Amino acid sequence: MSQFTTDSAATQSSPTNPSLTSLRRALALTALSVGAFGLGISEFATMGVLGSIAEDLVPNYFNAPEAGIAQAGAMVSAYALGVFIGAPLISVLFARRPQHSLAPWLLLTLALANLLTAVIGGLLPSVAVRFLAGLPHGAYLGLAALLAGYLLGPGMQARGVAFALSGLTVANVVGVPLATWVGQSVSWRWIFVAIAVLFVLAAAVLKTVLPTVPGDPGTSIRSELKAFTRPRFWLVIAVGMIGFGGFFAIYTYLAEAAMTVAGLEASLTPFLLAAIGLGMVFGNIIGGAGADRNMRRTAIFGLVALVASLLAYLLVAMHPAGIFITAFLVGLTAWTFTPAVQSWLIDAAEEQRLLGSAMNHAAFNAANSIGAWSGGAVIALGYGMLAPAWVGIALAGGGLVLIFVTMALERRMKVAS
Repeated sequence: MSQFTTDSAATQSSPTNPSLTSLRRALALTALSVGAFGLGISEFATMGVLGSIAEDLVPNYFNAPEAGIAQAGAMVSAYALGVFIGAPLISVLFARRPQHSLAPWLLLTLALANLLTAVIGGLLPSVAVRFLAGLPHGAYLGLAALLAGYLLGPGMQARGVAFALSGLTVANVVGVPLATWVGQSVSWRWIFVAIAVLFVLAAAVLKTVLPTVPGDPGTSIRSELKAFTRPRFWLVIAVGMIGFGGFFAIYTYLAEAAMTVAGLEASLTPFLLAAIGLGMVFGNIIGGAGADRNMRRTAIFGLVALVASLLAYLLVAMHPAGIFITAFLVGLTAWTFTPAVQSWLIDAAEEQRLLGSAMNHAAFNAANSIGAWSGGAVIALGYGMLAPAWVGIALAGGGLVLIFVTMALERRMKVAS
């Protein structure tokens, strides 16, 4: 039986490369993060402009605005489904391809898909295009985390994960609020044009500065699929799917809750999204550093703190200051959890590192669907715009239970080996 780590993330060695100067390393890391920044806007900004999208794409929107927004929400679910399918599919099919050439091609594919989102008309075609746009998402972020860990050096895999994810978190501070403003003031379609440009620029830089990073020429589709035969791998996927669903249950409906419950003006919602995004930035930094020391304890801490933050949200979110503070705390705690789970999945995947890294994003987009659907369900049942927080508490609690189940399995595996 293969050995696995118990106190820190598995690491990928970074051999000495005299041609990799500090400048090239910095440019490569920045470009990887810019790609993630574009993905953060592509995924999260859609939620902030659902009303504008529905008004544009849903027939007879003004007759039933809430139903129209729910229909437009299919674009969010379709994107998440694309990520969930594309992450393992692309990782398995392209595991042998050199990683330094795969990253730019994934970015160019993302650029094309987002450009199509900007120009296509009709709700059903838009939903289909968002599904296609989601396919390379998880594979790129998984690959970016491995490449960042490689560039940073041995013992830095969790920080590499955090660095790759930093683009997502910064997107929620700067990109998503700005995109929300553009969507409300000009047109939501220009958001996706700008995203496509970002992807092209990042691809060009990576093509120029990334050092040679081979794939795994000895692997095959059959050997890559071995990861799915390991119960531990499935359990860690479930930890991410259920635990992080607690974040999306509240995030998806945060802007609407702020306006209807806290009485916030629509013009202030971009600042609220920036507050939760700022929490994500700091949480990602804390989670990356903590996970390099002990990824399991960091994951536990993140979910326990998320439950506490959601309880605080229920108590004070009816006040403008309260919803700003607790939004920051929800972002902080949820994203402390994130780098730990991705590092844990890389470890649980053993030899199939790219698949493990990518499956983290498949799991989190499944969490997106689970959280958004269950949060919307309690709203539809008439429990109010704060009710998704109770769903979030239940999901985060379920993730904690799964962490302890996974750790118990790992202890038995260690004894058996």
